[in-house]
Amino acid sequence: MRMMTMLAAVIAVSIMMPAPESRAQSAPDPNLDRKAVGEIVREYLLENPEVLEEAMQILRQRREEERLSRARAAIAENDRALRAHPLSPVSGNPEGDVTVVEFFDYRCSYCKRAFPAVMALLESDDRVRVVWKEFPILGPVSDLAAVAAMAADRQGLYHDFHVAMMGTGEKLTEEGIFGLAAAVGLDVERLRRDMGDPATAAYLEETRRLAGALGISGTPAFVIGDSLVPGAIDDIQMKELVAAARADGNRRDR
Repeated sequence: MRMMTMLAAVIAVSIMMPAPESRAQSAPDPNLDRKAVGEIVREYLLENPEVLEEAMQILRQRREEERLSRARAAIAENDRALRAHPLSPVSGNPEGDVTVVEFFDYRCSYCKRAFPAVMALLESDDRVRVVWKEFPILGPVSDLAAVAAMAADRQGLYHDFHVAMMGTGEKLTEEGIFGLAAAVGLDVERLRRDMGDPATAAYLEETRRLAGALGISGTPAFVIGDSLVPGAIDDIQMKELVAAARADGNRRDR
């Protein structure tokens, strides 16, 4: 910041400098003034290149603050669709004081990387509820897995099926999806019938629009409290975000 202030002072002084005697008799040429200022700025930056680094840091900070502000506004505007949609599967404590919303794709390697952190949170914190937002973006098999998972929720086995698909070390295929469904105890014939319900397709399209409103274009992405966190996070980060959301909620309740 000190360097930026110095640069502004140099520019201001250069602009305020009196014109040479030869130019005193006529109106100053604004193009020459701009050229002179430009040369002064150039020389200053060449002598103090750290100013550019400082300026970029400030620019990045401002853009991040703007992103966070937009995300908070979008989260508040879409709060019910995020945390209380009647079709969204939920794990953990249904009455939990902190809700973790995850947008994910079953074929996403980064989602699989973040999966242990979410499971560890569910096991260690009985006041957390997790809302699963199916966001298939990696092709037809991702679409099939998302629809199958939504249909599994009708048999009360969404969580088990979700864990099986996220936990498999093999590449998901159509055959593999239905094999996992049978392994967790799902009635596969009923599952196939329920997968044809147009309400599921409408819900998934609604989720895509919700992701767009929040600026989410990849997976995983988490909404915890009023924070939008793109990308995989570990269990320590997860617990810190939940603790911050809980503390913020407690302050608002007072």
